[in-house]
Amino acid sequence: MNAQWHPSGDLITRYAAGRLDSVQVMSVESHIARCPRCRTAVPYDEGWLESSWDGIADVVDAPRTRPLARMLRGAGVPEHVATFLAATPALVRSWVVAVVAVLSFAVAAAHLAAPDPSRPLDALVPFLAVAPVLPLAGIALAYGPRVDPVHEVQAATPMAGARTLLLRALAVLVVAIALTGVATPLLPGPPGLAAAWLTPSLALSAGTLALSTRFSPLASAAALAAAWLAAVTAGGVLGPDALPLFSPAAQAAYGMAALASTLLVHLRRARLDRGEFRWKSMA
Repeated sequence: MNAQWHPSGDLITRYAAGRLDSVQVMSVESHIARCPRCRTAVPYDEGWLESSWDGIADVVDAPRTRPLARMLRGAGVPEHVATFLAATPALVRSWVVAVVAVLSFAVAAAHLAAPDPSRPLDALVPFLAVAPVLPLAGIALAYGPRVDPVHEVQAATPMAGARTLLLRALAVLVVAIALTGVATPLLPGPPGLAAAWLTPSLALSAGTLALSTRFSPLASAAALAAAWLAAVTAGGVLGPDALPLFSPAAQAAYGMAALASTLLVHLRRARLDRGEFRWKSMA
């Protein structure tokens, strides 16, 4: 069909009723797309047309809700916050799978290690060394132009800055602790010893946020993770009966460090966003 040919009234009626084959439909639609006169000749119901466009707009304009966002909304989190947290770079499937894989290897290593009754923590060293730094990897990937592909767009919203980093860091911390908590009962030895990772994890996470008021979250997390792993390695060599970094006194110190870092983050929260750009300008 061409622009000089116009479909007959009967053809348009059958087209509107859906009684044409696919070739005829494509021909008629190709013509009426260029012919205003024939477009007006096609009968339609205004109410049906309006509802149809509304339905199309709902499907096209409304993005598909992510499973994480649906779960957060079910837990009572406001819709806009749930949608925002579901877009956290660190909470993508690959990061969660990586955390599960690392925990699985650590649990397997703990079971394969030869137990020594005089040093009950030795078999748990791989798990206790790795578990506290898992949230740090997520926090490092939670915010900033280096890790978030839509950071520039997000930075122009009211959620930008300290609120973004704190919300995403909290979400990452909860996910990492939940996954690690599930793995803890699978470890050999008393539950109290297996749970010795919790306070170091909280202290390191709070310390990362505190350092992020001066440096980028990525640099802060990397520095604390390296320091922690070096300390665990040294503690494993120097401790005569048990790793000193997991003693009751050390646990109390971690708790106080976590509280002090949290207070520092609260006092310096306005500088959380600046730390990323200060570090970027120095790089």
